[in-house]
Amino acid sequence: MSFDTLLFDVADNVATMTLNRPDKLNAFVAQMHAEIRQVLDRLESGETGARCLLITGAGRGFCSGQDLTERRPSADGTPTPSTSLVDNFHPMAMRLRDLEMPVVAAVNGVAAGAGASLALNCDIVLAAKSARFIQVFERIGLVPDVGSTYFLPRLVGQARAMGLAMLAEPITGEQAESWGMIWRAVEDDALMDEATIFTKHLATRPTVALAGIKRAIRASFDNGFEAQLALEAKTQAACGLTADNREGINAFLEKRQPVFQGR
Repeated sequence: MSFDTLLFDVADNVATMTLNRPDKLNAFVAQMHAEIRQVLDRLESGETGARCLLITGAGRGFCSGQDLTERRPSADGTPTPSTSLVDNFHPMAMRLRDLEMPVVAAVNGVAAGAGASLALNCDIVLAAKSARFIQVFERIGLVPDVGSTYFLPRLVGQARAMGLAMLAEPITGEQAESWGMIWRAVEDDALMDEATIFTKHLATRPTVALAGIKRAIRASFDNGFEAQLALEAKTQAACGLTADNREGINAFLEKRQPVFQGR
């Protein structure tokens, strides 16, 4: 399957989706959303055999957000009504959250607006040290969206979330790591090598358990303690029936490394 705005391949059980509009810093357009939906359809169906998804950007940036040439006001100055959030961005965010495998972002260069939100929607974020995360919405009279107002206060606290959103100032990958916004910042020229090693490792782990981990941790934002305990028990019961759980126990008892199959 070939795309115009994405690159997509699967190797070693890792699916790599590269946003591929480098001349526009990989800004979102309607066609890109349509192609992302096709990728997610394939991943959800299991046809690719992938057990981890890596998202990155072509060229010198990760994603600069929405391509504003698709959001020009009308001639009389009235903003053109748009359903892109509801029709495109929200389903993408929900499907990434619910994808039954780890989703990793490798942020190279700028991640601005909805591009920063895309990164925050991923389960684990690696970034080049010089990468820049920018909540740029204020600069065009908008509020952060695609989940940024949800994730930012939980990741960095209310004070920093307010500052990032209201001042629209960029922070580097190193600063994002120090604030707890992302998992790790690495040297710029090592980013993709690090991401490849990292995702290949995740693709050899017990995929059902990893999916359960992401569901449980994300649910903990809103659950009370008792509800979270119940979710843990339900998730643990499901994981306990998997072949990977049996393999993990056998490997432990036999003092060898487990060979997980993702089921």
